[in-house]
Amino acid sequence: MKKIEAIIKPFKLDDVREALAEAGVTGMTVSEVRGFGRQKGHTELYRGAEYQVDFLPKMKIEIVVSNEQCEMAIEAIMRTAQSGKIGDGKIFVFDVERVIRIRTGEEDEDAV
Repeated sequence: MKKIEAIIKPFKLDDVREALAEAGVTGMTVSEVRGFGRQKGHTELYRGAEYQVDFLPKMKIEIVVSNEQCEMAIEAIMRTAQSGKIGDGKIFVFDVERVIRIRTGEEDEDAV
């Protein structure tokens, strides 16, 4: 199994969620996060005063999928989150050693 973490722009969340559902992903965890990469933040103007915004708002999606679903899920995220502009985000893929559903004790793919 694989864990996929995707950092995306907030306004892309609904499109990515729908694309993942169509790809067969049955559950996910979503967090509001802040950060920056090459984008480095930007300058904004508030009541005539300029200030630096170092950490930009992003959404973090976490899903666990079977090895067979992994590429389809990555493709769904790429297709829907990509705008071609700086700050589109990143996708990280990790191996998952074990998953346990707390309520039933089911393990691994049965628990996902």
